[in-house]
Amino acid sequence: MGKGTTTKNDILKYLFQATAPGWAGNANFYIALHTADPGAGGTQETSEAAYTGYARVGVARTADGWTVTANQASNTANITFPVCTGAPETVTHWSIGTLDTGAGQLLYSGSLASPLNIIVDVIPSFLVGDMDITDN
Repeated sequence: MGKGTTTKNDILKYLFQATAPGWAGNANFYIALHTADPGAGGTQETSEAAYTGYARVGVARTADGWTVTANQASNTANITFPVCTGAPETVTHWSIGTLDTGAGQLLYSGSLASPLNIIVDVIPSFLVGDMDITDN
């Protein structure tokens, strides 16, 4: 799992130049699914899932959305994507980004423990604590 290149630069500018990133005021971050690694230089749209019914899921930037302890953030509630109603596909990666649609900035991304075959009537989700982000 890693940060996007733009995010790395945003954090350094914030720490060393007191320049807050554009996403600093976002109330939510958005979880996306991907059919391949979006890569550090990618966006939320890079290899993004496109099964019929798919949409990114917003998670509040609060203690209700995430716990943060020991250099790790974890989801405090289930993150549930819309049900697949057609055009099945296999997803292999996830990302956290800044927009609910479009080419949002990639904050973090990572691979799933195993590929997930999303077919009709499947509802992809991350249960509480399934999404762990460690900042190294």
